[in-house]
Amino acid sequence: MTHEKHNLVRFTIDAKSSRLTVQAFASGFVTVFTHSPRFAVRNFVGEITLFPESMESASVHLLINVRSLEITDKAGNFDRNEIERLFTEALEANKIPTVDYRSSRVSLAKTGDDMYRVSVLGDLNLHGITRATGLDAQVATIGEDTLRAQGSFSIVPSHFGLNISCIAGGTLKFKDDLKCEYDLVARRDVDVERAR
Repeated sequence: MTHEKHNLVRFTIDAKSSRLTVQAFASGFVTVFTHSPRFAVRNFVGEITLFPESMESASVHLLINVRSLEITDKAGNFDRNEIERLFTEALEANKIPTVDYRSSRVSLAKTGDDMYRVSVLGDLNLHGITRATGLDAQVATIGEDTLRAQGSFSIVPSHFGLNISCIAGGTLKFKDDLKCEYDLVARRDVDVERAR
């Protein structure tokens, strides 16, 4: 076992302590919402691997269950469950229920004690289509066993063969843009290190 392999550490994302949201933006004359709806993703898993001494050679993997979207806003004239059903239907979640993100390159700059600005380039697989997607994050190390990453990125659904602009026969209209915000807490995977 090389020294580098020994120092490579995996952090597992703690979904219960984390937050991942997706916001759609109302378009045109829409009366069912007083503002653009925001959905919480309730089911996702992921991991971050890196060398803690240098924070280099990091990688990120995130797997999201699209069917776990849950609206967090007031639903206006529509029932909350109906909005969730219509939106996941527009994302064709029953055909391809998972979104997979895998980083290909991670670069970072230290911005303070235990704080880093991180730029990630990776492949996002949504609706069976993979496209290069970048995201920026503010990452803090909390002790030796916890990382916290915060940031946001945007997705253009039509780039993945999805049309969310007109849902429920035109009753709901949205822009071809989804904003994803995350506040991820990841904990050091001690069991993996013990198994080495």
